[in-house]
Amino acid sequence: MNTGKTMNCFKIVTVLFFPAFLNCSFQSDGRKTYITVSSANKNILQYDTIAQTIHVFVALCDNKYQGIVPVPAKIGNGQDPDNNLYWGCAYGIRTYFKNSKDWLLVRKQKVDAVRLERLVFKHRKKNWYLVADAFDGQFIKQCTKEFLSSSAGLLKDTLHTGSTIIGIAGNAKLIAYIGHDGLMDFGLTEKYQNTDGKKRDAIVLACYSKEYFSSHLRSANINPLVWTTGLMCPEAYTIHDSIEGYLAGKTNENIRNMAASAYSKYQKCSIKAAKNLLVTGW
Repeated sequence: MNTGKTMNCFKIVTVLFFPAFLNCSFQSDGRKTYITVSSANKNILQYDTIAQTIHVFVALCDNKYQGIVPVPAKIGNGQDPDNNLYWGCAYGIRTYFKNSKDWLLVRKQKVDAVRLERLVFKHRKKNWYLVADAFDGQFIKQCTKEFLSSSAGLLKDTLHTGSTIIGIAGNAKLIAYIGHDGLMDFGLTEKYQNTDGKKRDAIVLACYSKEYFSSHLRSANINPLVWTTGLMCPEAYTIHDSIEGYLAGKTNENIRNMAASAYSKYQKCSIKAAKNLLVTGW
């Protein structure tokens, strides 16, 4: 539900990894890894490619800093992840995935003043990790830009979890955005041109996301699994069931149908309405 204009608050935070060169190598234990050499700072990022990653960027719901129809104050405080509609509430990312039989929470941390919480989940049956970042709601513009940069492979990073190093941002296989569609309130001048030739899968759960994100993502070389044609509530059940289909190797259309079924169930709308809202492909 989106109206009005939002305050364009944007704090510059150093991020490391822009167009990178990829090589393949093999560790002594036989696991295949990628070595990513950052052209910006010459850092070498090595990570396990057998363990695949989903990276979810969440802009916390924020009555004050986003152009939304206000929700109750307690769940619309973008600086309070514990009670936020998209994070700590029953259908927020943190709570919903913690309660899922499919995922185990293996790490929780505060990254910085912008990313108020990072969660790392490990799938209980498959060698997949899900990394979710809760962005302070006033930094929705930065969250949007990092999602777009990751989708294009312009922003790349790695993360240690236990003895495993996983690829995140543009090193993840599936990139997702959840939250208010900030592009309804602010413009972006940056170009998100894919330069590494890698096609990443993407999910964008925000109001009218296909209309507003398409122009930025066309040059990013993504495969859009699920995005929207109208107003929506981007709670966690939709992406949870989309991911369930994705990890099962379902087609785009089947993944979209699973997303629509979940949305229909929790939003108590018809399956036809949910399918009209949640679409796949270009």
